[in-house]
Amino acid sequence: MTPPYARNGPDAPGFAKTGKQEHGIRVKKPSSHEPHELGQTGDPGLTHVTETRTAEPNAVDRNPSGRTFLGQPGPLANLFSVEMWERFSFYGMQGILLIYMYFQTTEGGLGIDEGVATGIVGAYGGMVYVFCILGGWVADRLIGSERAMFYSALLIMAGHIVLALVPGIPGLVLGLLLVAVGSGGLKANVANLVGHLYTREDPRRDAGFSIFYMGVNIGGLFGPLVTGWVQQSWGFHLGFGLAALGMGIGLLQYSVRRKDLPEDVHAVPDPLPRNQYPKWIVIAAVALVVVGVLLGTGVVHAGNLADVVVILAAAAAVAIFAYLLASSKVTGVERSRVIAFIPLFIGSAAFFALFQQQFTVITLYSDTRLDRDIFGWEMPIPWVQSINPVFIILFAPVFAWLWTRLGKRQPNTPVKFALGIALMGSAFLLFLPMVSTAAVPVLWIALILFAATMGELLVSPVGLSLSTKLAPVNFPVMMVALYNLSVALGTALAGSLAGFYSAENEGTYFGVLGAVTIGIGVLMLLVSKPIHKAMKGVD
Repeated sequence: MTPPYARNGPDAPGFAKTGKQEHGIRVKKPSSHEPHELGQTGDPGLTHVTETRTAEPNAVDRNPSGRTFLGQPGPLANLFSVEMWERFSFYGMQGILLIYMYFQTTEGGLGIDEGVATGIVGAYGGMVYVFCILGGWVADRLIGSERAMFYSALLIMAGHIVLALVPGIPGLVLGLLLVAVGSGGLKANVANLVGHLYTREDPRRDAGFSIFYMGVNIGGLFGPLVTGWVQQSWGFHLGFGLAALGMGIGLLQYSVRRKDLPEDVHAVPDPLPRNQYPKWIVIAAVALVVVGVLLGTGVVHAGNLADVVVILAAAAAVAIFAYLLASSKVTGVERSRVIAFIPLFIGSAAFFALFQQQFTVITLYSDTRLDRDIFGWEMPIPWVQSINPVFIILFAPVFAWLWTRLGKRQPNTPVKFALGIALMGSAFLLFLPMVSTAAVPVLWIALILFAATMGELLVSPVGLSLSTKLAPVNFPVMMVALYNLSVALGTALAGSLAGFYSAENEGTYFGVLGAVTIGIGVLMLLVSKPIHKAMKGVD
C-alpha cells in the first residue's frame, strides 16, 4: 500500500554502534568496480585509516526475551502490531479526510472547494515523506530510533484526537500537522527497529520484513473499511476518533512489550554535541519564522500548498544530487551510481504522481461517478481505498515467488521501473472506456486499481532498497532522503494535478496523464541498459 520504509536494519543509517572497538585497521584499496571502504582515501595501494568498527550483537542479544513469532524474533510481533495499528489509523483517517474537507457543512464537512481540498491532501501526503528526513535526523543525533518512533506515535494519536474533537479549520490544520510530523518520524524509524532484530547474516531477515510489510497492508485494508462505515453511519468526527483509538491500542500493546527490544535500539548513533544545540535551535526558530511570514503574508496559502511542496521537494532533491556529485568523498564508481539514480528518481516521482491519486481524484471519482449501490445499500466512499491492499496481500507473495524462480533471469531494476511506470499509465487509460457511462461499476475501478497495484509491486518494493545499494559509503542517509523526496514530490504532484480534474474533462485528464506516463515508462525502458551499466554491478 505504501512505499517501503526507510533505514532498514544495521546496514542502514542510524544503526547503533555498540560493542567491541578496533582501531588502526589497514584496509586494502578495492578495485574500480567495488565501493570504497569507510574512511578510505583515493591513494593507491594500502591506506592506513583510523576508524571504529563494532562487533555486531549476536542473535541472543537481539532477542533478549527468547520468545519467537512465526519463527522470527519475538519483538517482531510487537513491531508488527504497532505498525498495523498505525497504518489502520493513518489510512482510516486518510480515507475520510478529503470528503470531510469538501462535503458541505450540512453534511458534516468543512465546505472547502474540491480543488483546494485535493491540493491540501497532496501537500499533506508529500510533507509526511519530507518529515521522514527530520525524523531520521532526530533519531540519529538526539534520541535514538526507539524513542523517536514512540514519541512519533504519540504525535499521531494526538493529531487524530484533535481532528476528532476540535471542529473547523483550526482542528484540521493542527491535526494534520501533528499526524504528518508523527508519521514522518515513525516511517523513518520503525523498520530500522525491525532490522535491529537480526544479524546481517540471519537468513530469516527477508522473511521478517515480509511479515512486517503484511502488517502495513492489513492496517491499510481495514482502516478505510471501519472509518468509512462509521463516517457514513455516525459522522466524520467519530471516524477520526476511531483512528485515534486504533493508534492508542497499538501504543498500549507496544508499551507492554517495549522492554523486549534489543538494548542497542536506544543508542544515539551520532550524538549532537551540546555546544551545537544553540545553533540548531536558532535554525529551527528561523525556519518557523519564515514559514509563519509566508503563511501570514499569503504567499503560501491552502490553494497553492501542494505546489509549494512540489517546489520544496524538487529543490531539496537538486541540492542533494549536486552535493553528492561534487563531494570529494564520493568515488568515481559511486558518482556513476548517483548519476544512475537520477532517471530512477524521476521515474519514481512520475509513478507516485499517479498512484497517490487514489487519495485525491479516485476519491472524488468514487463519490461522483461510481455506482456504489449494492442490493439497495450504498457502499461508503472510502472503501475503494481498501482494494489496493487486498491486491497487495494476494499478489506480493506471487511476485516474490516469481523473482525467486527467475533468479538471475529476472528483469533488472531499471526494466522493472519502466514496466511499473507503464502499467501505472495504463491504469489511467482504463478510465477512458467509462467516460460516457453515467454510473461506473465498482468492478471497473477494481480493475483499474489492479493494474496500478501490479505497477506498484514492480516499483515500490525495490525503490528504497535500490537507494541504499547505490548510496555512496559516506552518504547513505542522503540517498534514502532522495528516495523519500521522490515519493514526496510525486505525492504533492498528485494533489496539484488533481486540481485540473473534473467530471466534464475526465477523458482528457486521464488520457493525457496516462499517455505521458506510459511515454516515461517507454523512455525508461529505452535507456535501461545505460542506466544499468552506470549502476556498476548493482542490480
